[in-house]
Amino acid sequence: MKETWILGIRISDRANAAAQIQDVLAKFGCTIRTRLGLHNNEPGASAGSGIILLELYGDQNEFSKLENALLKIEGTEIKKMVFKQE
Repeated sequence: MKETWILGIRISDRANAAAQIQDVLAKFGCTIRTRLGLHNNEPGASAGSGIILLELYGDQNEFSKLENALLKIEGTEIKKMVFKQE
């Protein structure tokens, strides 16, 4: 059964984590169909935080490797949605 994964990545300290996150995303670029970056510009919010949304396709083992690589980066939090397709 095919699955579509959506990863939400919350980054609490973009200044320190951005380069590491970019390296991981580049490494797994072949599995990323869509990438959307959202920065936080609410009054009083830290300018150093943000969210990246990824739509993944391809090999599910690669999805898990990507997720685990991102979780190793300090200041990241991952939420995942999986849609099953018949």
